[in-house]
Amino acid sequence: MDSARRYIPVAALLAAVVAVQVATALTGTAYYLTQLTMAAYYSLVVIGLCVLMGYAGQISLGHAGFFAIGGYLAAGLTTHNLAGLKNHALVEFLARSGLLLSRQDSYGATLLTVQPWVACIIAVLTAGSIAFAIGGPVLKLKGHYLAMATLGFGIIIFRIVLGSAYFGEADGISGVPGFRLLPGLEVSGDFGARIQNYYIAWGLLAIGLTLLLNLIHSRVGRALRAIHGAEEAAGAMGVDSARYKLYIFVLSAVFAATAGVFVTHYNGGIGPSEAGVMKSVRYVAIVAVGGMANLWGALLMGIVLNVLSLRGVFGTYDDAVFGSILITIMLFAPQGILRLGLGRRLRVLFARERK
Repeated sequence: MDSARRYIPVAALLAAVVAVQVATALTGTAYYLTQLTMAAYYSLVVIGLCVLMGYAGQISLGHAGFFAIGGYLAAGLTTHNLAGLKNHALVEFLARSGLLLSRQDSYGATLLTVQPWVACIIAVLTAGSIAFAIGGPVLKLKGHYLAMATLGFGIIIFRIVLGSAYFGEADGISGVPGFRLLPGLEVSGDFGARIQNYYIAWGLLAIGLTLLLNLIHSRVGRALRAIHGAEEAAGAMGVDSARYKLYIFVLSAVFAATAGVFVTHYNGGIGPSEAGVMKSVRYVAIVAVGGMANLWGALLMGIVLNVLSLRGVFGTYDDAVFGSILITIMLFAPQGILRLGLGRRLRVLFARERK
C-alpha cells in the first residue's frame, strides 16, 4: 500500500504535464514547450544531485562536467565523419554490425557516423566510469575540501572541451542529428516535433524520478540517511559508507550525462558554456533552494528557475541571480525555502493577533 502511494505524486506530475500541453495548445502559447522541455532535462541533473547532496551528504561542484561528458561525447561520435576510414578493420566491423549511420550533410556529402543509441551508451558509460574512478579518492574528503576537489574536476572538463579541436573548441559542436528512440519517435529540434519532444523529456524525467523514489525508500536509502546523519555511527552499525557514497556519486553522474546526451540531440549541438563552473553552481543552488533532502522540492525549484532562466527573465544577470540565491539560502534557509514552515508560522502569527 505504501509503495503504491509513493507513485501517486508521479501520476499527478504526469497529469499536470498533459494539462500544461493542452493549455498551451488552447491558448496558442506552444512556444513555452521548448523551455519546459529543456527544463525537464536540466531537472534530471538536479534530482540526481539532490540524492547525492541531500541523502548521501556529498556536495559536488562538478556536475556540469558530467553533463558535458555526456553531451560532448554524444555530439562528437554522431558528427565525426568516419567515411575516410571506411576501409579500416574496426570501422568495417562497426558498419557490418549496424553500429554506424550513413547520412548526408547539408552540402550533400556522405557522412558515416556512430549511431546515436551507441553514442549515448558510450557517453553515459564513460561518465559513470570517470565518476567511479575519481569518486574513490575524492569522496574520502569532506566539507570544503570535497567541494574544491569536485570543482577542480569540473574545471578540467571545461578546459578540455574548450581547448580540444575534436570538441570544436570555443565554437562547440553543431549539426548533431536527431536521436531516434523508436520508429516515429525522435529527439530533435524539429519544430513539428515540439509536442513529441516535450513528452519524451518529461517521460524521461518521470522515469528518473521513479527510480530515485524507489531508491530512497529502500534499504539503500535508509543507509544513505544514516550516513548523512552520522557517518561514524552508521559505520559502527555495519553500513559500508564508502561504497554507498561511491555508488550514489556514480548514479548521480549517470543522470547528468544522460541529460547531457538528450539536451545535445534536442538542441542539435553543444557549447563550452554547458561545462562552465557557473552551471555547476546553478545546479547546487537549485537543490539548496528546494531542500537538500527534498526530491520534490528540488524538482519544483528546478522547473521554475530553469524556465525563468531559459525565458531570459534574469537577462545578463543570470549567473549573478543563481549565485545570490545560493548565498541567501545558505545564510537564511539551509534546509530550503519549502521547509521553512511558512504556513505554521502564519497560523501562529494570526493566533497572536486574535489574542
